[in-house]
Amino acid sequence: MSQHIHLNAFHMNTPAHSWAGLWRHPRDRSVEHRSLDYWVDLAVTAERGLFDGVFLADVFGIYDVYGGGVDATLFAGSQAPSHDPMLTVPAMAHATKHLGFGVTANLTYEHPYQFTRRFSTLDHLTGGRAGWNVVTGYLESTARGMGQTQAREHDARYAAGEDFLEAAYKLWEGSWAEGAVRRDRRAGQPYTDPTRIRRVVHNGPYYQVDGFNLADPSPQRTPVLYQAGASGRGKAFAGKHAECVFLEGQTPAIVAQAARDIRQHAVDAGRGAHDVLLYLGATVIVAPTSAEARDLQAEYAQYVDVQGQLALLSGWTGIDFSKLDLDQPIEYVKSNALQSTVENLTRRAGRPITPRDMTRFDQTGGRGPFIVGDPREVADQLIAWVDETGVDGFNLRRLVVPETLQGFVDLVVPELQNRGRYRTEYAPGTLREKLFAGRGPYLEASHPGAQYRAL
Repeated sequence: MSQHIHLNAFHMNTPAHSWAGLWRHPRDRSVEHRSLDYWVDLAVTAERGLFDGVFLADVFGIYDVYGGGVDATLFAGSQAPSHDPMLTVPAMAHATKHLGFGVTANLTYEHPYQFTRRFSTLDHLTGGRAGWNVVTGYLESTARGMGQTQAREHDARYAAGEDFLEAAYKLWEGSWAEGAVRRDRRAGQPYTDPTRIRRVVHNGPYYQVDGFNLADPSPQRTPVLYQAGASGRGKAFAGKHAECVFLEGQTPAIVAQAARDIRQHAVDAGRGAHDVLLYLGATVIVAPTSAEARDLQAEYAQYVDVQGQLALLSGWTGIDFSKLDLDQPIEYVKSNALQSTVENLTRRAGRPITPRDMTRFDQTGGRGPFIVGDPREVADQLIAWVDETGVDGFNLRRLVVPETLQGFVDLVVPELQNRGRYRTEYAPGTLREKLFAGRGPYLEASHPGAQYRAL
């Protein structure tokens, strides 16, 4: 049987996510991101489309590289204001039965002791459908806001991430043994067996813990682990820890190489090459006919805010694009920001890329597959990207809410199902069990976190 394609709805609790300015479109509801109804409607639509989940991006901080300030960012609503993504999840989970939730949380400004309780609680409330997108933070604005002089250097962020995850694994996996929670109502019997609870002592270079996980083990213990690092250090980190990895890439060749790298890093870490699901960021516009889809593309393009888009790109790359002419080729500059984004912009095949190119509402500006067409054309291209690159599926970027997602669910999902390339029903169990058929709810035995599990 052909490989089933995996899908996430890629969103953020902000008025403008991947494409600055689309909130101005008269049919867009992104300005309603402050309401629970907005998120419940999104979740219901994604579950109707049998998506793996809603992948919630987040940036703890504000983009202030473009022009040396925040004016362009705020004017365009370019991921600002930015609200906490985690608080939306219980409402979405209550309205659905199967949909998973990958929530971005920056570990640099957290502590494992409080953080593990929060995610254990979320996994309980969702019935085992919680995932954590592990990010280490790179914005200088965040460091200043948190009272620090500067953000950690790129590789040091990953070293701190290793330390954080080790402490978190000990708390999630090792603090409470199986069967510790008894809930025995008989007189003199325990709610929890104290002999089955273990004190966690972790003395790492960045984090120290001496205590217990304050929450009892959730359905998955450790939430499903997502990661989006694609630099050399990021790929190694993802291969070791991640179960789902979010990739970017302008060409199939770039994406295929990144996929091979991450799978090899997983093997090097003692895991299986396919213990990691790879999701490629994609922009999709679909309509009943190809001509109607092209018309939608042209219509949406009118609302893209050029300066707002450059503010996003400046934040992601650490390059102040206000200092470049719009037609000046972008040169590679090693920075403390998202190194893989800079590499993809400057080291891709073809002609040099300019700031103007990166604001275009097309394949170049899309930083990955930009697919426009009728259901058959869209399905053809999605399948081609999967088969040519070795990825497992896609994070579908938010465009005009809700019509873009609704159009995909109504038009593309049936086409993929008819070709045998998409599920027709959800598997039972937790998010981890739905993503990895035949496995249990906990981390696979080969995962580094599993070694800490108390039996």
